[in-house]
Amino acid sequence: MGIRRRTDPDAGRRALLQCLACALLLPRPSRAQGAAVAKARARGATRVDVRACGARGDGRHDDTDAFRAAIAALPPAGGTVRVPAGDYLLDPVRGVRLRSRMHLRMDPGARLLARPNAAARAYVLEARDVHDVEISGGQIVGERDGHLGTTGEWGHGLMIRGATAVTVRDLHVARCWGDGLSIGGSKAADGRPTPSRDIVVTRVRSIGNRRQGLTIGRSRHVRVSDCEFADTGGTLPGCGIDVEPDPGDVARDIVIARCAIRGNRGAGIQLYRRSFAVTVRDCVIEANRGHGVLAIGAEDCRIVGNAIRRNALGGIALRPGARGITVSLNEFAGNGRVGAARAWRRQIAVSGRARQVRIADDNRVVD
Repeated sequence: MGIRRRTDPDAGRRALLQCLACALLLPRPSRAQGAAVAKARARGATRVDVRACGARGDGRHDDTDAFRAAIAALPPAGGTVRVPAGDYLLDPVRGVRLRSRMHLRMDPGARLLARPNAAARAYVLEARDVHDVEISGGQIVGERDGHLGTTGEWGHGLMIRGATAVTVRDLHVARCWGDGLSIGGSKAADGRPTPSRDIVVTRVRSIGNRRQGLTIGRSRHVRVSDCEFADTGGTLPGCGIDVEPDPGDVARDIVIARCAIRGNRGAGIQLYRRSFAVTVRDCVIEANRGHGVLAIGAEDCRIVGNAIRRNALGGIALRPGARGITVSLNEFAGNGRVGAARAWRRQIAVSGRARQVRIADDNRVVD
């Protein structure tokens, strides 16, 4: 690609000093504006521009150090890092780690371009063990099409681990080697997991990623709304959304609402073991190669008010270990080999080892 890495050892230090000076000169929001911002996610009023910290945004020069310097320039009270329109090449192997009490505010024309690499694990943005973070606007473009290796499945656009009070909104994530977005827990020094808590994902589009559009792992109180997860595929599971916590902890209190989940190579939505109290409501789940919704070992979940249509393996499948699942007010059309005129019960597959399943009579088939 004709891209050369920076070799100046003092470049990062100079960028940081430049940022600190810039942060003092940028205009501050009014007290009323600050109160409105603090109500969403707590942070200070300081604002830093990544271009003032050395970012070029030309799509050719590595801007990773400039982003890191901009974040480091925020005071302990935090603040906002602004990313103006432009193409910012970032190295996912080093990554950009966000800090507590910050807003990464990208202009609509800002794109974060992942530098091609061969790493099994690499993240463009990472929010690990932080609190009160907001990420908004712009795009993350993964390096799936230029990936230099063949192994691994963890090349994510945004990784959230062990974080509390995080909002992700108005973001477009595409073409990642792994997941567009991944939410889960981190491990403490004693090995015990720290789940993520109070995570909001809204008005996000996650398109054409290789492993998952969105993974929800060890977490509590996650809200996903008004999003699109489409065209995922390339390695298993290939779901639009996969709620699948690792062993040692659970995912609990998850709501997925008013989302479009379509064209994924696996299931539209998978609810896997150790997933509790997940609600899927008012979504359009269509044209996925697996089931529209697949529940394996999930418990106390509600699938309510969704349009579930033209999914290759069937509308809803409740597999062994599923317990306490409610299916109500859904509309089905042409899932699996069942035509649209057939009874809706034929579009729901229930294993004999699923327990306490309630399938209401208010589900229906539409033409």
